[in-house]
Amino acid sequence: MSTKNENFVEVFDTTLRDGMQVEGVSATVEDKLRIAEQLDYLGVHFIEGGWPGANPKDIEFFTRARSELKLANSVLVAFGSTRRPRGKVDDDDTLRNLVEAQTPAVCIVAKCWDYHVEHALQTTLEEGIAMVADSVEFLKGNGKRVLVDMEHFFDGFKNNQEFSLRVLEAAVMKGATHLVLCDTNGGSLPSEVGEIVAAVRKHIGGDATLGIHCHDDTGCAVANSMAAVQSGVRHVQGTLNGLGERTGNANLTTIIPNLQLKLGYECLPPANMQRLTSVSNFVAEVLNRPLNPQAPYVGSSAFAHKAGLHVSAIARAKDAYEHIVPELVGNGTRFVVSEMAGRATIQMKADELGLKMDGPAVNQVIDDLKRLEHEGYHFEAADASLELLMRHAAGWKQEFFNVESMRVITDEAADGTFTTEATVKVWLGDERFVRTSEGNGPVNAIDTALRGSLLEHFPQLSKVHLTDYKVRILDGATATGAITRVLIDATNGERSWTTIGVSANIIQASWQALEESLVYGLLHTSA
Repeated sequence: MSTKNENFVEVFDTTLRDGMQVEGVSATVEDKLRIAEQLDYLGVHFIEGGWPGANPKDIEFFTRARSELKLANSVLVAFGSTRRPRGKVDDDDTLRNLVEAQTPAVCIVAKCWDYHVEHALQTTLEEGIAMVADSVEFLKGNGKRVLVDMEHFFDGFKNNQEFSLRVLEAAVMKGATHLVLCDTNGGSLPSEVGEIVAAVRKHIGGDATLGIHCHDDTGCAVANSMAAVQSGVRHVQGTLNGLGERTGNANLTTIIPNLQLKLGYECLPPANMQRLTSVSNFVAEVLNRPLNPQAPYVGSSAFAHKAGLHVSAIARAKDAYEHIVPELVGNGTRFVVSEMAGRATIQMKADELGLKMDGPAVNQVIDDLKRLEHEGYHFEAADASLELLMRHAAGWKQEFFNVESMRVITDEAADGTFTTEATVKVWLGDERFVRTSEGNGPVNAIDTALRGSLLEHFPQLSKVHLTDYKVRILDGATATGAITRVLIDATNGERSWTTIGVSANIIQASWQALEESLVYGLLHTSA
């Protein structure tokens, strides 16, 4: 496959195959189809969908993909292996499944390390070469574009250079369009990768596109991939968010902007680069694998500023502490407020929230932050509580409701089950309401009782739902008397927020966070 120009680098995404091998990650067929749609929306050139015939899920995926996936930018790829040792291509199940998957391209894995051929496959080096040649010829003869992942290539090259190069030659001579050099064990370093890729490129010439496939066992997968590109490869394989077994695969959400924004290579259509953060988050959400907030480019903290000196500098020159414009990758600048905040940080946060704050109000917020964070509050993680704190300092008063008292009772029944009951007395203007409710725990019971009093007057609360409840013990040395920090996440379907409560009494801490969550919900949810 010829490239458009010398600076063009193909992106091959294997999230749906290699990415699924990370511990704790599983995707339904529906999940895989939706992720494939997002990868196409991002504009990657190849989407590796899985191994057809290996399991019922991948069989169903490729069957449904034929009618349900309408790819505009990407080529769907089926993955498999070469024929078996001493086997025949025309009765090999793996090769037959690749053909029947009906994808325009296939990617097969080939052994390039003599040690693996002789000990894992238990065959001769000549047979190892023939397995690759026969398989490529068969697949090409069935109308497939054939990419070959050269497994353990760097280990093999260092151990027996002649054999590794002969495997490449066999694949090229039979019509492989891509030779992908794999650092399967992830043990290579950038200097080694650059030197070996340069040697391979010189030997192979331009008969096939050279590619790179790295794992992150030394933390160098991204650096190794970039070194390979700078030494001549024009096809990069990896996964979104670096998903993959052991320490993961090369992270495309870092490689793509590094190559395109820093080095001037063309990986995605320029307008698509701003989709990177949203697609990264989509994949994290679907796979229930939270995105590292400190992930380069796409993490929520990638362009977040906390230290007062940084924020003061950014107020005068935005690029002082940002290596790119965040919007280029679909991210944005955030100002994180904590006890380290200075006046500039508070003022910029106020401007972001649309609050008018004079000098005394700003000073009040700074004093409150330092005092409360010393007590155990953590406003970086509680955006809604921070906003309410700042609004109060600016003179705003919460007039939605006023809680007179709250009580929780837990009883153990004769059969060993527990029941929890909460009674809340609340004022709405001049009216007093008393509501008792049961729940599956103290927080649920309190939430149900309070909502029962408020919903008639504030029907918009029906849109507000609690989504997570987190508890952390701040001083374990005091055992059951320890200070407890509670964080509550909530959403109204349009925005999400977090509130915080801190107390030696876990119910009181929970109540603080819950009350602020409902107040924030009323403040930002229309009826």
